[in-house]
Amino acid sequence: MQELNKSSRRSFLGKLSAASLGLTLSPGLMAKPDHPIRSTEFVSDKKFVPVMLTPFSQDGRIDYNVLAKLMDFYLASGVKGFFANCQSSEMYQLSDEERLALARFVVRRAGGAVSVVASGSFGDTLEDKAEFAKRMYHTGVNAVIMITCHFAKAEESDDVLIANFDKFFTLTDNIPMGTYECPTPYKRILTPYAFTYLLGTKRMIYHKDTTIDFPRVKAKIELAKGNRLEFYDACIANCMYSLQAGAKGMSAICGNLYPEIAVWMCNNATNPDRQTDVKYIQAQITETENILAVDYPMSAKYFLHKRGLPIELTTRIESTPLTTQQMQALDDVYKTFHGWCERIGIQPTQL
Repeated sequence: MQELNKSSRRSFLGKLSAASLGLTLSPGLMAKPDHPIRSTEFVSDKKFVPVMLTPFSQDGRIDYNVLAKLMDFYLASGVKGFFANCQSSEMYQLSDEERLALARFVVRRAGGAVSVVASGSFGDTLEDKAEFAKRMYHTGVNAVIMITCHFAKAEESDDVLIANFDKFFTLTDNIPMGTYECPTPYKRILTPYAFTYLLGTKRMIYHKDTTIDFPRVKAKIELAKGNRLEFYDACIANCMYSLQAGAKGMSAICGNLYPEIAVWMCNNATNPDRQTDVKYIQAQITETENILAVDYPMSAKYFLHKRGLPIELTTRIESTPLTTQQMQALDDVYKTFHGWCERIGIQPTQL
C-alpha cells in the first residue's frame, strides 16, 4: 500500500496556528480580539466549520476574487476550518476540474491557518470514485469526504454500504477520510452499525451529520467519543445540545450568513456563565433557519451582499429569483442579527 505524505495535513486534529507556521496573514484575514484572553476566561475547543458557498461571476464562472474575500470574512469571524466542495458549494453543478480547482484554491488561501476538507467521492464506479478521491487529496486537503449516498442505493442494506466502503478504502491507500450525509441525490443516514464500522477503520477524521433527530445524533456522538473522528452537526436546532453532548463543532448553513453567531455558540455552548444567552441565541437561530432555507444558497448570497460582500446573486442551481417577500424576510433577519450581536457583546465582522 502506497505510503502518503505524513505532514500535519494528514490529521484534522490539532492544527498549528498561523503564527507557529510562520505565516503572515493579510489584514482582516484573522479576527483581532477586543482584549487579550486571560487564563481565567472560559476557553472552548469547539469549532465552527462553514459549508462554503461558491461565488460565480455574471457569466457563470467561479469568481475566485470574491471567494478570497469570502474566506477572509469567514476567518475574521473566527471559523476554525473549511468544508469546500459541498452541497452549499453547488458541487453537483461543478465539473471535476472545477471541484479540484476550488479545493486547491481554498487550501492555498487558508495557508495552513485552518484545516480544509472537501467532498471527493465522484465517479460512476468505485474505481472512478477512488481515483477522483486521490486527485482531491493531492490538492492539499486534510481529508477527502465520502458522500454516504454515493456508496449504496437507497434500497440497499448497510452490509452493501459497508462492503463498498471497504473496497473504496483498499483503493485509496492511507488517505484520511470523512463522511457527509448529503441530502442529495438521497439522504443516507449512517446507522450505528455502519458508523461503528467506519470508526473502527482508523481512517476517519471527520463526519458531518444530518440526522436531525437529536437522540439519534447523541447516540452517534457517544459512539465517536475516544475516536479521532471529529463530529459536526449540520442541524442548527441541535446546536447547543450537540455541542454540550460532545460534538466537536457545528457546520450549519446559517454560518454562511452570520458566522460570528455560529462561532460564538461553539465557543459558549458549554460555558456555565453564559447559559442564559446560549439558550436565547439557540431559540433565535432555530426560529430563523426556515427563512434562510428558502431558495438557498441564493438567500445566503443575498444576505452576504447586503453585508457588503461583492458577490453576484448568481447560482448554477435551477431556482427562481428571490421574491420581494423573501428579500424582506431576510432584511428582517439582518436587523435581528445585529440585535443578537449587541446582546452577547460582539461586533459584526466588517466586510
